[in-house]
Order: sequence, then C-alpha cells, then structure tokens
Amino acid sequence: MPAPSVEARSVEVRDRPWRNPLAVAAGLRDLEGPLALLSDGGALGRWSFVAAEPDLIHVGPVGPGASLDILRRPDLASGVVGLLAYDAGARVATGAREPVWPDLMLARYPAMLAFDHQGGAVRIFGRGDSPQAARAAADHAEAWLAGAVDPDSPPAPSDRFSAEAPPEAYLAAVADVVTRIASGQLYQANIARAWTGALRAGTDPFDVMLRLADRAAAYGAFWRLGDRAVVSNSPELFLTFDPASRRIESRPIKGTRPRDPDPVADAALAGALSASLKDRAENLMIVDLMRNDLSRVAEAGSVSVSSLFEVESHPTVHHLVSTVSARGRAGVGPADLLEATFPPGSITGAPKHEAMKVIAGHEPARGPWCGSLFHIEDDGRLTASVLIRTASFVRRDGCWRFRTLAGAGIVADSDPAAELAETDAKIRALREALAGF
Repeated sequence: MPAPSVEARSVEVRDRPWRNPLAVAAGLRDLEGPLALLSDGGALGRWSFVAAEPDLIHVGPVGPGASLDILRRPDLASGVVGLLAYDAGARVATGAREPVWPDLMLARYPAMLAFDHQGGAVRIFGRGDSPQAARAAADHAEAWLAGAVDPDSPPAPSDRFSAEAPPEAYLAAVADVVTRIASGQLYQANIARAWTGALRAGTDPFDVMLRLADRAAAYGAFWRLGDRAVVSNSPELFLTFDPASRRIESRPIKGTRPRDPDPVADAALAGALSASLKDRAENLMIVDLMRNDLSRVAEAGSVSVSSLFEVESHPTVHHLVSTVSARGRAGVGPADLLEATFPPGSITGAPKHEAMKVIAGHEPARGPWCGSLFHIEDDGRLTASVLIRTASFVRRDGCWRFRTLAGAGIVADSDPAAELAETDAKIRALREALAGF
C-alpha cells in the first residue's frame, strides 16, 4: 500500500439526473471491488451510494481493544468504506478465537456515485491527489451511469439452506442464558442461530441482492472485495456522526414481531409489540447501554434519548426502536466513536462484556454478522449500520459459500420457543432470497 498522503485530496462534484442505483450497480457487478450501499429512500435512507475499483485497500486485524488507528491516517480518514467484524470487538471479552473473517476490511474509492432519493438526482464524486486526478475520477464515475442495466430478479441462487445446529440446541442455549440471568450474571444476551449453504455455479452474491430489491431496507448493502462478499438488508442504524454539528445518533432495535398478510392481524401484532412490557424492558436495557457507550466520547450532559419504543414496520417484521443522541467532544472523530461503542449493544447484551462472554460460550465466531458496515464521507460524516439481516460469502474453488445468522435478545422471562420463532421470522427474507423457500 502506498505511503499515506499528508496533503488534502481534491474532490470534484457534479450533479446529474436521477438513475436507479440498483441498475447502475448491476452494470458494475463484474468490476473489482463493487460496492452498493442501497437505501430504501425513506426517512433514514435518503442516500444510496455506488462505486467500484478502489485505489487503496486494507484487510487485516485491528489493534488490541479494537483500536482503529488506521482510520486516523490522513489518506484513510474520509471517502472510505469499511467493515468491522463482530469478533474484532468481542475479542477483549472472549480472548483468542479462530477468526472466520478479517477484523477490518477498508477501501478507498476515488470514483463514487451518490443517489439522492428525495431530491431525485445523482451526485458524482471524483477524488484524487490533484484537481486533474479528481476530474478524471469524476469522468470515470459519470461513465458508469451510461452502463446501467435494468436487472430482473433472478431465480434463487441456492438449493440449500442448512442450519448449523438443530433447533433443540438453540432452545437449550436460551434456557441456559435465562438461568444465568436468574443467578445475577447478566441482564440480557443476544443469542444467534446460523445457517450455511453454497450458490450454484454461474451465480454470485449480487444475485441475492437483486432478489432483496423489493424488500429494501434503510441500510441495504452489497460489497465484494476479492473472494469475500457481504449482502445486507439491515434496517438498523448503529451510528451517525456529523462533524459540523458534532451530533451523534444511534437507533438500537430490540423487540420483534412477525408481519401478517391480514391487515387486522398485522396491526394487532404491531400493537402487541408496542404494549409488551418484556420488549420494552429489553429495549430500555440497550438504550441505557448505548447511553453509557456514547458518554465516553460525548460532551458531559449531552447524551439524551430522543425517542423510546417506536414501532417500525418492515416487509417481514415489526421492530421496536429507540433513538439515543449526543454531542461529540471536540476532536472526536469516526475512529473514536467506533472504538468507544463497538460491537453494538443491541446485538451483545448487558452488561456488554459479560454478555459477549456468554455469547462465545454458545456460538462459534460470528464474522461480519452483527459487526458494522460504515461509510466515512469526504467531510468526515460517518454512517454505520448494524450488520443484521446479513449473509457473508467466501469464494473457494470457484464456488461461493454463504453463512448467515439471526438472533434474539434473551432476558429473564424469555420463552425459548418464542425466541426460536423470532429467529425464524428474522431470517425469512434472506432465506427466501438465497434459497427461494
């Protein structure tokens, strides 16, 4: 990798008429390092981003305690996309474990397209070490618009979606965590199940993204670097940070009900979720955890809860969501925020350190799942999702193999059968996208 540049990079910005970001991404799928951060265009997903052919890539471990000093390098402090694996943050509690995924994947894209769903326009970004290089990168990105391909939804790319362990193992794990909670060891832990399979010859992870197109989430994503890829349909915001105002926001999800095709029954499920004392208590525990995590990097007295227990409805589930915000201390940047808060509290538990130890006793390494995919823009603005509803892919011998997980927050009055059913509801969209059933 070239030595870091200490000079400010030039950026050229152009505005162009609207194009469908998924169609543009489809035209880039065979290039090196294709990236598509595809939002649903809703209140939380105004912007989508598409890029390919990064000029700087870092794949490897992070320092002790999940140190992210690499994000403090001048050449990698902005205009980059990264994936921080769950296990990179859990290692402080779980010790050395056999890794299944690199701690950190990071790439810098000199050419990028940003799609403004609300404004109905495309913004072209060209970046380089000089105005001429930035202009050339912008020309390159503009050419991608002409190569857009309106894709159809392909057939299911896999005929196998196999659980790594039988349902009975999950029921026993939930019962064990309930017992540990009763003994005072912890208050909550997020315990997951995993499924694996392989894609058929001639298909690849982007086909899975295409099959999720009608179920777009605020933080949907496709990213491939070399022989690794992720497809995410995450609705959960881990962190945003606006360096101009220093505002930090997190929107943890805790509490789930399945959707029902009957409108009356569906409304009843949403109402039951809103009224559930169990789900509210589960959500509040994570809100308190996030308040504590953010206080490490926030101005004193600035941490607040903007909203509590809002019901958000998605194609296959209803979720209970709260919003925690703060004002970052002077000098705080994306690396500081991620170091202070990772892994996300909503997918660990409370107390976080103890919950991660309990999780490790019941699960192998998680890899990307419940880590974070993040984007740092040219002005230092950070957006980081929680990688739920996410499948990871590794290509071996020309075949793409996948692994995906779904979990549930276990508390004192959790019913193992109900928690098992919740994982089935959460994995439904990915199961259908991967295997068609």
